[in-house]
Amino acid sequence: MLLRLVLAIPILLMPNLLYVPLDTGVPGLNLANLLLLALVAAVALSAPPTAPTTGIGTLTPPLLLLFLVLAIATVIAMVSMPMDPLDDLVDLKDFVFYPLLYFVYRRCRQDLAGTRQLIWLTVAVAVAAGIDAVLQGIEMDTLSSFSDTNRVAGPFGDYRSANRAGVFFVMFLPMLAAAVLFLRGHGFMRLLAAGGAAILALAILLTYSRQAYLIAVVVLALLVVRKHVLLALLLAVAALPALTLVPTGVVERVTETRQENVVGGPGLDVSTASRFEIWSGAIDMWQEHPAGVGLGRFPEYIGDYSEYEHYDAHNMYVLMLAECGPLGLFAMLWLLWRLLRLGFNVSRASGDAETRMLGLGFTATVVAMAMGNLYGSPFHEGLVMANFWILCGLMERYGVLKRQVAAQPVDDTSLASTIYERFPLAGHIAPGRYRQDFR
Repeated sequence: MLLRLVLAIPILLMPNLLYVPLDTGVPGLNLANLLLLALVAAVALSAPPTAPTTGIGTLTPPLLLLFLVLAIATVIAMVSMPMDPLDDLVDLKDFVFYPLLYFVYRRCRQDLAGTRQLIWLTVAVAVAAGIDAVLQGIEMDTLSSFSDTNRVAGPFGDYRSANRAGVFFVMFLPMLAAAVLFLRGHGFMRLLAAGGAAILALAILLTYSRQAYLIAVVVLALLVVRKHVLLALLLAVAALPALTLVPTGVVERVTETRQENVVGGPGLDVSTASRFEIWSGAIDMWQEHPAGVGLGRFPEYIGDYSEYEHYDAHNMYVLMLAECGPLGLFAMLWLLWRLLRLGFNVSRASGDAETRMLGLGFTATVVAMAMGNLYGSPFHEGLVMANFWILCGLMERYGVLKRQVAAQPVDDTSLASTIYERFPLAGHIAPGRYRQDFR
């Protein structure tokens, strides 16, 4: 029980680190780093688990490859464009640190009940962050009209972090939506899940993040249609006009994507158009640097290939290609495939409704995370991704424990012995069935 409380602390704090800052005085070492060290120590010193997680883990190979690629890209950065080496190492640490939470929580020594509780705690923390965002929106009267500075971000910062907040909220929305759709026979839990989903949906609206709007429609459609992916995508496209039914500020934000250009014709808004130019420049950058320009060097180079100096790539896959080369992009895509495979494995771990629901919800969460890095690059940001990696470890542990429970044979030894004692000839009715019992 004590270990479970220790494991719950990072889940509660990781998305709220801006509210509880801790300056350790050591460059690159913050509260999150200290929490991970404490977790590793707590898990290592705790009693052995009753049902250990075996194997190397579904995500272990692609994560190790990703770590290796990032280390190589750091060396390339130091050699090709020397800057502060400590900053380079901190950038590498930020990329590598948060996925390590997957390894810790995958081997967290919790039984099935404890693992389930921690899974739902991660979802509850996301809902609490959504409540924070909704309260901000009410205070700012956000829904009345849209402006760049009138966007909420909950515990993730000011309006400039609204897109990141939208990605976080939409990643955990499918877990609650799956409970509403598939958790049969649990009316109260479904009611709670519906309330949590409504809070996250409202928080997403208040962020004015257009990518979050699109992701929410897609993942919810995927859950509704389940295996029929093509039909789900068609429903997602058909549902987009329904956004006009939401408050005026949201409508203004959605329709802002297309504006009139300087000659009065239709065109993309500045934010969208700049991304296309940056992505085009990133491809040119990669063509001149096939091995990548090095970790953290994209902003230093992009000014040579576009008019946007010192800009982020606003796309994690483009960023990986430009900084780490094709091997980096391959590592990212392999990791995404393994994440989807993890979700599929959990949904098939047992025949009960809860396991299937968690597997489907997590699979949709992975899709949301992958889409959230198409129009931005929050993959290496701990506030957004820490609890996602924790959820990955917990989901894999849950699936393994469920399989172990399902694989346990029914103990009918006592029944067989009783039958044999009263009816000795009963052993001949089914030869071999009770070979060890009927002797």
